[in-house]
Amino acid sequence: MLLHAYNNHLDQLTATASRVCNALRQAGIDYRVVGGLAVLFHVQSRDPLAARLTKDVDLAVNRADLNRIAEAVRSIGLEYRHVAATGQIAGIDMLVDAVTPKARSGVHLLFAGERVRPTDLEPVPVLSDPIVADQGILVTSLASILRMKLISFRQRDKTHIVDMDSVGLITPDIEAGLPEALSQRLNQVRAEEAQATGG
Repeated sequence: MLLHAYNNHLDQLTATASRVCNALRQAGIDYRVVGGLAVLFHVQSRDPLAARLTKDVDLAVNRADLNRIAEAVRSIGLEYRHVAATGQIAGIDMLVDAVTPKARSGVHLLFAGERVRPTDLEPVPVLSDPIVADQGILVTSLASILRMKLISFRQRDKTHIVDMDSVGLITPDIEAGLPEALSQRLNQVRAEEAQATGG
């Protein structure tokens, strides 16, 4: 039963990503799948049984393309929405179902070259070095997704970093490209995981 639910949700996520990415590709708009789905695709390529399900689809795009993105997704029944920032919660840009818009099932947009939160150590990486996943979906590189997870550094991000590390995706070359502050965070994740597992 659980495996069936897992597969259904994964199929739904992949189908959503494929629909949106195909619409963007046809419009000549650059993008990268980021977030938990990017981690899932990368981990799955190394060890399918180690891939962890995620809740939604996150895309990195260029802010200059926002109007074109909104136009491109109308044909597949989606529309662009912006939820303004409130208190400690950053504003959210997303693509939602035009008929029954729900934030949780929307496609979240992050802007390349911009910080998601003002306190972030670095901005979202620029769109370069894509990896092509199933159905022609462009996924951000391992180096970029690791940086993004180390920048965000919530508990779920730490879990994703452990997942990538456990299947050998965080190579010495990728580590060498990290700035000192992010390298320290990677070491912290590894130390916490070693303590939790008795390693």
